[in-house]
Amino acid sequence: MHPFRLVATDIDGTLIHDDGSLSPGTLEVLHALPVPLVLVTGRPVRWLRQLYDQMPEPVPAVCANGAVVYDPVTDTVLRTDPLSVEILLDVTKRLRDSVPDIALAVEVEDGRQFWYEEAWPVRWEADNDVVRVLAAPEELTSVPAVKLLARSANHEPDAFYELISGILAGFAETTHSSKSALVEISAAGVTKAAGLAWLCERDGFAANEVLAFGDMPNDIPMLTWAGHSVAMGNAHPAVRAVADEIGRTNDEDGVAVYLRQAFGL
Repeated sequence: MHPFRLVATDIDGTLIHDDGSLSPGTLEVLHALPVPLVLVTGRPVRWLRQLYDQMPEPVPAVCANGAVVYDPVTDTVLRTDPLSVEILLDVTKRLRDSVPDIALAVEVEDGRQFWYEEAWPVRWEADNDVVRVLAAPEELTSVPAVKLLARSANHEPDAFYELISGILAGFAETTHSSKSALVEISAAGVTKAAGLAWLCERDGFAANEVLAFGDMPNDIPMLTWAGHSVAMGNAHPAVRAVADEIGRTNDEDGVAVYLRQAFGL
């Protein structure tokens, strides 16, 4: 039995199966979990409904890699830490000057809206009220953004991340959680660990009381901050290297299997 008072878990590649579902076994464990659960994800607020609709009850979420803390019961954003317009102008100029083929997009309105450049590879039907192509390039930097996203069609994912991280070192936080050349950019100091730490401090939990699960590099700050960390069996090599333990894969219900043993469920 672990002496943990809170469980923090990533969603994609961690808590849910690759098809987006929560298995019956995982739902059973979440229902029986004797401590609070917090979702800590790169997803924006608008992408949480798919998961909440499957859960026995909604739970708090740290979204956009730590930039947004969300209470689903009251549909309230408790805290945001966005990139300011000034920082966005500086960062986007650095990126455009260094990477000619770069395509950019932003999460705005606390992650309730997504704006993208024409070159961005859209993979869904655009909803003009929520997801829309920018009418002019300067719109990208017209309001604060909880996340800036950068894509390249001509780079390998890890190499693109290293490139963007080098360009923005000291100016913004960079991470990645995709198998494509996609880099997620936040305000300096904004990470999953920072967002989770804020929520834990507010609610009276210490870092050493947190059990955390993750699978991609954007989870590393959270996994190194938490008292005990578990990398999924499908985790990126960099995540496996920092975790205290390596569990089963997400499609094998790795989180549920670990929690069942840890809490004697």
